[in-house]
Amino acid sequence: MHSSSDAHSFTTGGFEIDQRATLADKVYEQLFSWISNGQYARQTKLPSEHELARSFEVSRPVIRDALKRLRDDGVIYSRQGAGSFVRGPEVVEATGGTADIAPLFTPAQTIADIQRCFEFRETIEGETAALAAMRRSDALLEELAAILRRLEHATTDKVHRDDIDLEFHLTIARAANNQYFVSALLALRDQISVGMKLHGMALLKPSGRLEQSTIEHAEILSGIRDQDPPRAREAMRSHIRHSRDRLFGGGLIDLRL
Repeated sequence: MHSSSDAHSFTTGGFEIDQRATLADKVYEQLFSWISNGQYARQTKLPSEHELARSFEVSRPVIRDALKRLRDDGVIYSRQGAGSFVRGPEVVEATGGTADIAPLFTPAQTIADIQRCFEFRETIEGETAALAAMRRSDALLEELAAILRRLEHATTDKVHRDDIDLEFHLTIARAANNQYFVSALLALRDQISVGMKLHGMALLKPSGRLEQSTIEHAEILSGIRDQDPPRAREAMRSHIRHSRDRLFGGGLIDLRL
């Protein structure tokens, strides 16, 4: 991550960006991801604020903001004088004790699972884009525009960057200002990444449509920028459908029981 300055805001491209809030969001998402995938197990103590600030190259107030969000969302808890600990996934049993629960989403183990993931994303992310069009801030709009520029530069270089692609979709979820959408995408990160990597391989084939995929991202951003929820929704749904079809070559698996 890039380092921050003492200033909490700056202006770029005509938009005033709350830098501290933006960095805190990024730290929150990364810590949430590490906790979700088990890198920090339940009841594990997180590194100190000082260690996290040094690792992420941000100020301690940024770390405090991210940790507060994790506490508010019930992901971690604090012990006086001892630090922050992972609460982790657990359920209360009838006996009054607790037990670990299975991951929210099962891994994508087959091509059919990848198709199912695209199907699920079309429904969820379409509404996410519509809400983002209604609720996005100027700061998040500029962040999305910057991500799109990076995606366009990669496309010019004939490279598919699935990491930038995923960042774009996660930022739209943040712009919707509903933590459940962010949590769902983060929980699906591995499954989404598999689909994006395979889609990227299809895009780079001689018959691939790398430029078209980037244009579709621009159309999603246009709907969000213009605060047009129906257009943003359809642009996102259309992009995910087209991504699926490019990957499967139009030949979907029959998922009827």
